[in-house]
Amino acid sequence: MSAQALNSLAFFQQLQAHFSLIWSGLRYRPELLDTLLMRAWQSFDANVASQCEGLPALDCHKGCATCCTLRVTATAPEVFMLARFIRAVTPGLMKHGVDLRAQIARANDVTCGVGEADRVAARQRCPFIAQGVCVVYQVRPLACRGLASYDRKACAQAASGLVDEIPYSEPHMRLRSLVQNALQSALRDAGVAWGNHELNQALLMALDDDTLEARWLAGEDVLRAAQVEEVPEQEMAHTFDLLKRAVM
Repeated sequence: MSAQALNSLAFFQQLQAHFSLIWSGLRYRPELLDTLLMRAWQSFDANVASQCEGLPALDCHKGCATCCTLRVTATAPEVFMLARFIRAVTPGLMKHGVDLRAQIARANDVTCGVGEADRVAARQRCPFIAQGVCVVYQVRPLACRGLASYDRKACAQAASGLVDEIPYSEPHMRLRSLVQNALQSALRDAGVAWGNHELNQALLMALDDDTLEARWLAGEDVLRAAQVEEVPEQEMAHTFDLLKRAVM
């Protein structure tokens, strides 16, 4: 096993165990999701910074939303955190003419049930972009955090169908997967639904029914209709079990 693979395995095992400890310690407390996601985001940020040392500078910048036509998937904690955030900021945004709930609904009309290739072809802008800025940036999902480019011109060309490849940051993509999988594995061990969901559809469901978070915590698979299974659930579960038992 390569040094990178060993490091990745150790990272997964340690983070998965930490997520499980957070869950068991805060299971019935309101700060559970906040603590889980803060740990996820901090783990991603700290490790991606160290692994990007010596690599070219990213070309992403505030106001660049070219990649925000891609399909975004998210775990249940990320969906419910976003729903909480949107409910909190809606009154202020409405004063500026920004109706996030309506924007999400319009986007969902285009994206619901649509695969990745068709989603890109539709060029449906993310509903959280307002006046060129992501209004949910501080609580954006891991999927968004893990997408970073070395060439925003190439991103624009790809969005227009002129090129097929974009020079993405490999450390960002790899760490996004490791953090997300460690979280999903811990959720599975906790006995709650741990799948990935198409964000627009899942978030609309959470916004329209504020009982879903409590029901998910109680073990209901309340976001199942929005679940995306790029890898069969049984295969993912088997992989998680192997990774947890692997000896370095």
